[in-house]
Amino acid sequence: MRRLRQALALSTLSLVSAATMLASPAAAATVDSAGCPTPTRAEAKRSAAGKSDQPPKGATALRGVRVNHIPKGFSSGQVVVNKHDGISEYGYQWTDDRSEVDRKQRSLWVRVVCWPDAHKLSQLKNAPFDLGTFSGDVRTAKIGGREVLTQEGDGALGHGQYAGWVERKGTVITVMASQPLVPHLGKIIKGIRLP
Repeated sequence: MRRLRQALALSTLSLVSAATMLASPAAAATVDSAGCPTPTRAEAKRSAAGKSDQPPKGATALRGVRVNHIPKGFSSGQVVVNKHDGISEYGYQWTDDRSEVDRKQRSLWVRVVCWPDAHKLSQLKNAPFDLGTFSGDVRTAKIGGREVLTQEGDGALGHGQYAGWVERKGTVITVMASQPLVPHLGKIIKGIRLP
């Protein structure tokens, strides 16, 4: 009987492994009930521990999100997870070796926010984000084929350009590009895809 159970366990494990290898990255994504990509427990632990990836991850650094245009020149990356007040903030930040105060620093932060109340662009001005709030001189612009809310980076975000939009009801995407990457912002925004 014991050998039968072991054989069944091994065959089940083989089927699960095969199914996992055949699953697309989008199918492997963790999503909430509204279809918004959310971090896995392992990613939340990596974020809390401040662990970085060297070299950084690529286009599928965020499960369920594809960032098709990532400029070159990054040396590390880090998943950033924050959950509060029924909101999930899930992002990835690519950086180079320069100091945050160096105007030549290359830094890109792409974030998905699962915020059930989000349904129109103007709401981002009062969004309950812990990091990267839209405050001060905010304007609406068309960047990368999307209508976005944008502002210059401030002290907390660093230098550069910050943009955000409501991808669909309950799902917000934000992008922060440091000053050297601002010319790429249109391609970066245009290349972001959710399933």
